[in-house]
Amino acid sequence: MAEPQENTARSPDDEGAPQTAETPEPQPAPTEAEEAQSIEDILAAFDAERAEMRDRLMRALADLENTRKRAEKDRRDAALYGGSKLARELLPVHDNLSRALAAADENTRAQAKGLVEGVELTLRELLSILGRHGVERVSPQPGDPFDPHLHEAMFEAPVPQFQPGQVIQVMAEGFRLHDQLLRPAQVGVCAKAG
Repeated sequence: MAEPQENTARSPDDEGAPQTAETPEPQPAPTEAEEAQSIEDILAAFDAERAEMRDRLMRALADLENTRKRAEKDRRDAALYGGSKLARELLPVHDNLSRALAAADENTRAQAKGLVEGVELTLRELLSILGRHGVERVSPQPGDPFDPHLHEAMFEAPVPQFQPGQVIQVMAEGFRLHDQLLRPAQVGVCAKAG
């Protein structure tokens, strides 16, 4: 026959009771005020982040628009002024043809009529081509006021029939491409009588 087993269960009050794993103490439920404060903090954080993202988006859009405008301006400038280097390099050709025609006196014109006409036609054609591409001559006349934006003063001299600051002589025509000056007109300017 089996012997009755002894009840070895001990009450938790027993001193030598085995220790069990501690269960976490339940946290008290947040009050309504604490929950409202927590939600407000979360909403404030979202609002701040949204405002920051909106600001970044607006800045990015503004940068994109500025880049688009700058690219459009660069494209327009390239179309308008892209040939300025070539036009500037052709100006000495104009000057040489003009000097050749100015050097031809009546005797030369009579003896080499075909040659002089060929130089005149070449000069006209050059000016026509330059004009089609937006190149204009800056041709001041004696008596015109000196304009430092279009003219380069090569010398000053007092001349009685001119007012101070007027052009008295044109040594070389100037040229501009649309509103950009390729070369100023080289002029002499009347100075104050001294």
